[in-house]
Amino acid sequence: MVASDDETGRVIRSQNGDHEAFESLIKEYQIMIHSLCYRMTGSLTDADDLAQETFICAYRELAGFRAEARFSSWLYRIAVNLCLNWRKSGARRRRLQNELAGQLFEAESNEHCDSTQVQEALMRLSPKERAAISLTTYEGLTHAEAAQALSCSETTISWRLFTARAKLKRMLKDLKRGKDR
Repeated sequence: MVASDDETGRVIRSQNGDHEAFESLIKEYQIMIHSLCYRMTGSLTDADDLAQETFICAYRELAGFRAEARFSSWLYRIAVNLCLNWRKSGARRRRLQNELAGQLFEAESNEHCDSTQVQEALMRLSPKERAAISLTTYEGLTHAEAAQALSCSETTISWRLFTARAKLKRMLKDLKRGKDR
């Protein structure tokens, strides 16, 4: 299907810096992209974020749009790629949470906690401890990089990690004990 002259004109005006033209494209395709993101994620909150990110990416890459396909098809491709990357990062997060739970328990026994329990325990940490765990364990930052990101010393990061892991271990044991009852 060929793009309408109105759509083509708005795309060209958007490429030339007309923000109102791009805003009209957003309004036209917002529901379509949000619906796609919701179907891909099953979450309204994530769909909101991913739809917004789709339009941000489209705006950044607008100069590269060549009108070889409809603008809507181009938006679909951006949205699908973002949703697929979101899925991968979610799977990565769950894998890392399971690995963290395994590390916390490996010295003691073969106890197992699922990613939901790990997330629940993470949310019970102080924000500073949670940030230290998230940056080092999930994002792969070194202690120095995490310290820079959090505007503190490496020693502080090390201490927060030590404290957070001890708390997580205790909380996960309690969650496991409660589940077994």
